[in-house]
Amino acid sequence: MIDEFNIALIQTTLEWENPEANRNHFQKKIESIQEKVDLIILPEMFTTGFTMNAAPLAESMNGKTVIWMKQMAKLKNVAITGSIIIEENQNFYNRMVFVTPEGVIHTYDKRHLFTLANEQETYTAGNEKLIIDYKGWKICPMICYDLRFPVWARNMEDYDILLFVANWPEARIKAWDVLLQARAIENMGYCIGVNRIGTDGKGFDYVGHSGVYDGLGKSLLTDGIDKNTIYLATLSKLHLYEIRRKLRFLENKDFFKLI
Repeated sequence: MIDEFNIALIQTTLEWENPEANRNHFQKKIESIQEKVDLIILPEMFTTGFTMNAAPLAESMNGKTVIWMKQMAKLKNVAITGSIIIEENQNFYNRMVFVTPEGVIHTYDKRHLFTLANEQETYTAGNEKLIIDYKGWKICPMICYDLRFPVWARNMEDYDILLFVANWPEARIKAWDVLLQARAIENMGYCIGVNRIGTDGKGFDYVGHSGVYDGLGKSLLTDGIDKNTIYLATLSKLHLYEIRRKLRFLENKDFFKLI
């Protein structure tokens, strides 16, 4: 068991519908990280912003961004994750891609599409929950609007980390803060949320508030939460084991099956 797991959260602006500019921007950010980290987390749709203009921007799993992620993961010897627009079988997906330094790829397609922006009219919803076993840590990736659905996020698989990437606007940022903390508390696991900042091509403003909460809901980030910056945090497996052994709340959880 590896007790400590070091993460880097890149909270920054995004160039609207400009994949090349965003890849270059994130490459500079990633290359600037000198600390030893195990996982680098990028926001939702980090190459484009949260756009419904999928057709000209979508890539394949063999496209430039996935190739770039594999190159960066190998170069820095770190896992990298974030969501991008993928076209597959004539469908568009808001897909979270998790790439290891060895080039192993895991994917999760956003289940809850954001109907307020008519995301369901452009993208196809995923229907499978994913648990990634990386360096002895069980990681459950999810995307933005999934945060509002606690049943989907429920810790039925004894995961250690619940991970959200997002383009969550300033107008509802209080909900983001509260729900990230709630997901951590109710599932007795680390809950991480990575959001963007700046203004997108539709005029929506984003103020970040990326967060890392432990299994008791304590925030591990103490710096300003609205900066254009890279946040670092260290997670402890021993801490999880201790609070779960002492409090044992997960033993009383309801068991159910989603249909």
